[in-house]
Amino acid sequence: MSFNTNRINPNQTQVSFKDGRFETLTNEELEQLLAQHGIREKTDEPESNLIN
Repeated sequence: MSFNTNRINPNQTQVSFKDGRFETLTNEELEQLLAQHGIREKTDEPESNLIN
């Protein structure tokens, strides 16, 4: 499953899936989604980068 993330405020991230769906997730929900896909988020840069 492919998706992009966009931090919209300190506590929420908008996730856009390649099939056209999108969801607004809390930090905890985002962590769960990333863990399900074996991805961790780099937090040392201003833009959200996903590392597989």
